[in-house]
Amino acid sequence: MLKFTDNKLKLIGIGLLALALLAGCTNGNANENTNGNASDSANRNSISNSNGTISNIDTNEMSQVLGSFEVDEQPGTVYYEIFVRSFYDSDGDGIGDLNGVTAKLDYLQELGVGGIWLMPINSSPSYHGYDTTDYYDINADYGTIDDFTKLLDEAHKRHIKVIMDLVVNHSSSEHPWFMDAAANPDSPYRKWYHFVPTDEQTQADNAAGSGNPWHHYGSSKYLGVFWGGMPDFNFDEPELRKEFISIGQFWLEKGLDGFRLDAAKHIYGDFKSTINTPDIQAANKTWWQEFRLGMDEVNSDAFLIGEVWDSMSVIGPYFDQALDSAFNFDLADRLISAAANERDPDLAYSLGRAHTFYGQSSNNEFIDAPFLSNHDQNRVMTVLGDNVDHARMAASLLLTLPGTPFLYYGEEIGMLGAKPDEYIREPMLWYSDPTGGEGQTSWQASRHNAAGVISVEVQQLDEQSLYNHYRKLIAWRNSEPALQNGAIVEYKLETVNSKLSAYLRVTKDDRLLVVHNLSGESQQTTLSASSQYGTFNDIVLSSTEAAELRTDGLSVPPYSSVVIR
Repeated sequence: MLKFTDNKLKLIGIGLLALALLAGCTNGNANENTNGNASDSANRNSISNSNGTISNIDTNEMSQVLGSFEVDEQPGTVYYEIFVRSFYDSDGDGIGDLNGVTAKLDYLQELGVGGIWLMPINSSPSYHGYDTTDYYDINADYGTIDDFTKLLDEAHKRHIKVIMDLVVNHSSSEHPWFMDAAANPDSPYRKWYHFVPTDEQTQADNAAGSGNPWHHYGSSKYLGVFWGGMPDFNFDEPELRKEFISIGQFWLEKGLDGFRLDAAKHIYGDFKSTINTPDIQAANKTWWQEFRLGMDEVNSDAFLIGEVWDSMSVIGPYFDQALDSAFNFDLADRLISAAANERDPDLAYSLGRAHTFYGQSSNNEFIDAPFLSNHDQNRVMTVLGDNVDHARMAASLLLTLPGTPFLYYGEEIGMLGAKPDEYIREPMLWYSDPTGGEGQTSWQASRHNAAGVISVEVQQLDEQSLYNHYRKLIAWRNSEPALQNGAIVEYKLETVNSKLSAYLRVTKDDRLLVVHNLSGESQQTTLSASSQYGTFNDIVLSSTEAAELRTDGLSVPPYSSVVIR
């Protein structure tokens, strides 16, 4: 299972008892006293903090509401994806490095994240690192293994987990294994790749994109579905399988907490005509189960998350004693579309179906991994037309969903970026001064982000900034177990309102109602009692103090969110 908690809770609901208790959780003045009226001050605790949360909790009501609910919880934490080259430069060469990441751990801790994903840090001839030349070493631009272990130690002191990209599907064409295999037909590494005679008839329907996946080398040709500089490995070769298990174990023994597994479905999925056939899917699954067993020998809590961009039926089997999680690409599109169109995406229904299916595949060990954008996609702020209100609501949706949300570096300050890939991986902007400052990376000039216009420095001082909105929502998540670990359950408003998105987050002993106003106008609604989860009487978290819950209903200001218990 996803190892942020030792064991997933297998929960048994006590339905009739819960209903009996919930029936008595309201009184005629509950909504009138939401703002802490003096008439009920003896039993009500009013809480206000720097994150803008307002909590008015009747302790008598709380004791009645909390029961035992039958749910499959989704324990998780917030992860932050880092392109090391662009993040923070510790030695003045303009290139981000591992010591730079270490220097910014306090920033990440203050933001509230509980884990970081490092894009490829192994030796590589490219700027991006997805073509590895040495799986046992660190890219010299980024530092040394000692720097890496220092980063792990310092991150763990701050209760931040670290995972890194592991590119298993292919190596660089400059890897010594491939160079020896290409030059010598008798090389022991020849079988580690797919070599055939030049004139042999081969499939050309590339599963990873356009173009012939076969590339000529002398009198032979080899398979490389992404491009000729990334030759695919042959995982039918037992020695190669052993080698990659050894590679994974090597890094776990250093203290790494897990891996993001690049191109996980392409281990055997090379051609469009066969990638989704039962034999290919079974071969992929068998390999990742074998890899999982190998990692368990070193760290049974190692977190394995895969890049598997496909349908539920294809993704599901990977959770059968193999991967802990996979990025939810379809959900990312829905979240951004909901924010852009200011329209309810009906998340609980679709996610509930998906989670049930994945739970069956994984014996309820699966944990979702929602996100908005990553290093292969146009940045979310660009997709949203630089609309800060829409970006704020996309973040609010993301950070109130189950699982392990992933943020892409710079997303929290609204960095822009559009393909080609170099320009969605631009230098992180730390300073308001256009000339930069200590640690500012400069390995390439920015095309989309003007220096001094967007920066961490400016946004940290502005309570209404996008940065502080992200920080607030992550703090909500970290403070409320139901937001951090709860399942998602449907909640229907009394009157359908497409501008409002509402759903429940439920753990074994608590439930919260989340309501987002995705529009630029104040919205009002009436909250119905749930037959299973009771009534919701108190705003415990609000992104603006103007939200109100009264006897006649809930009022949610423009572009804001509330959490109600």
